[in-house]
Amino acid sequence: MKRAFLTCAIVGNFTSRKQNENLPITPTQIAYDCLRAEEAGAAIVHIHVRDPETEEPSMETNLYRDVVERIRNESSDLIINLTTGNGGRYHPSEEDPAVAGPRTNLLRPERRVEHILNIRPDIATLDLNTMIFGSEAVINTVQSISTMADLITGAGVRPEIELFDSGDIAILNHLIKQGVLPADPLCSIVMGVNFGFQPSPETLLFARNQLPDEAIWTGFATGRWAFPMVAQSAIAGGNLRIGMEDAVYLAQGVKAGSNAAMVQKAARMAGDIGVELLNAADTRKLLDLPNC
Repeated sequence: MKRAFLTCAIVGNFTSRKQNENLPITPTQIAYDCLRAEEAGAAIVHIHVRDPETEEPSMETNLYRDVVERIRNESSDLIINLTTGNGGRYHPSEEDPAVAGPRTNLLRPERRVEHILNIRPDIATLDLNTMIFGSEAVINTVQSISTMADLITGAGVRPEIELFDSGDIAILNHLIKQGVLPADPLCSIVMGVNFGFQPSPETLLFARNQLPDEAIWTGFATGRWAFPMVAQSAIAGGNLRIGMEDAVYLAQGVKAGSNAAMVQKAARMAGDIGVELLNAADTRKLLDLPNC
């Protein structure tokens, strides 16, 4: 059987409890969902945090630390992947687009990885996209990406490269040539975000074929394409991702009761097409991650 690992994306920045009341918000809830996802077959958990009072996305290191400590109290194998995506958003104000509006959260690259340097998880995401995101723009310059990559790898953390469009892959290949990123990058092909890669088998195969030969990659999609792309990625030779960051439904008209329920369905789909899911310990060996 082909073998692959599965990442569960627990909460993200944009999913809300208005969409699914089962979304975890507090550190206790997020850590609980991570551990149950591991039991269901996930080897990696991708984590954002929320302010427990407002339920809005947060960059507070103490919230990340709380989640990580709760996970590590029960599991030493589960691979922890923390986001660094926050801090790249620019909202042009209506009066003067040169003046930042209230939703702007642009930060220096050093600030965007503070929690990574303090906590030192197994993996940290590194977004390469500059693109329109709703009524704002996400901005990731090559210099900012390079600085974050140096800081992440210098902390002994493996970057996971997030690719939203073909230009992002061009940046990836450029940074590999520059020696900023390794020749065997850990990558995710992100599909379903407006104005980026659109979800389809053709898109996935095109993006896969632009990656370095030694890349370890996952293809995933948002919304109604989330589960179909689990199968597509597995068939195309990639790894798998699912979770409430990416979708809120388990099936048409049926909201997911938990992240673990989504992992269970994805694991069943993988098995049905002849793909065996790697556990966390075996995935650590594959990704050359140290034991905790």
